[in-house]
Amino acid sequence: MDDYKLLIDLHKENYRQGPGGDAETELALNLAMIDRTAPLKVADIGCGTGASTILLARLLNAQITAVDFLQDFLDVLCQRAESTGVADKISPLARSMDDLPFADEELDVIWSEGAIYNIGFQKGIAEWRRFLKAGGLLVATEITWLTDSRPAELQKHWDSEYPEIDVASAKIKVLEKHGFSPIGYFVLPEHCWLEEYYRPMQARFEDFLNRNGNTQEAREIVNAEQHEIDLYKMYKSHVSYGVYIARKLA
Repeated sequence: MDDYKLLIDLHKENYRQGPGGDAETELALNLAMIDRTAPLKVADIGCGTGASTILLARLLNAQITAVDFLQDFLDVLCQRAESTGVADKISPLARSMDDLPFADEELDVIWSEGAIYNIGFQKGIAEWRRFLKAGGLLVATEITWLTDSRPAELQKHWDSEYPEIDVASAKIKVLEKHGFSPIGYFVLPEHCWLEEYYRPMQARFEDFLNRNGNTQEAREIVNAEQHEIDLYKMYKSHVSYGVYIARKLA
């Protein structure tokens, strides 16, 4: 099994594929001042196995296109949507986020938690804008520096993993540059990393290794994930996901 399939195997059974939380998703909804009774067209881009998708379907009067390029994740999402009674509000779409089929000004809301880094924040903001109606809303979480300077070990790690990482003021400038008016921002708290993402993943490490024959490739993936967890615990005051909420200007 190659590294790509191993990563899918490790993450597809997790409720979340990145830091987040239901309370934080609902807080973003509140800050966006979305009318929960209005009929909306929403795209959840990089939805993974659907933690935010299903909550949005429960809270909004919306038809949601759940976009992920991994069919394995979408299969899990569909099962969860069926079991929670919201399958009729969700349309899964196996598609890359840099090749989306939406028409210009088709969507009321674009949502993307823990995923826009796959295309890059600036590229995602620039390319997805045209799909939103004038006055439409963008909600995206993005790995963000919380301090002006960081320990060298942490800086080296994230510069390697995601060179676009920056402070919130720089991300807000990107939004403004591409025709958005920022209307809200907050930082995901520690429990979104530990309780919602890292600890459930750690609990699956042993089964993951056994299931994959304890190969060197599987151990390297576990070691890399554990290294990131250790860095977060040590330097959590310097880095988190920022939640960016912005409205498309006419």
